[in-house]
Amino acid sequence: VQLQASGGGLVQAGDSLKLSCTVSGLFFTNYALGWFRQAPGKEREFVAAINRSGYNTAYVDFAKGRFTISRDNAKNTMYLQMNNLRPEDTAAYFCAAQISGTGSTYNLDWQYRYWGQGTLVTVSS
Repeated sequence: VQLQASGGGLVQAGDSLKLSCTVSGLFFTNYALGWFRQAPGKEREFVAAINRSGYNTAYVDFAKGRFTISRDNAKNTMYLQMNNLRPEDTAAYFCAAQISGTGSTYNLDWQYRYWGQGTLVTVSS
């Protein structure tokens, strides 16, 4: 199983980025997916989650209204559109996958079995 996160980079405050997570080695539509992030010196934290079909999503408060999680089951890919980025959004962003029931989303890192490597997002002020 491989989860490949990409799309990070250096941007200025107020800019947008779209992260992608391409998954292989599992039956994609059987898995709920999530995004987490970890800033230097801080613990990993939940950002957003999406259920198997994509109709059910969940966000942490700081992501609501700025970030949008989505998935394309035909491409085995999940996305995180991030708008109006702030310096405090600077972190490594990780994608994760967990086999699940139809409507489930998960917001705790221990609930996910599979993880990708991080993609670094740096937001300058």
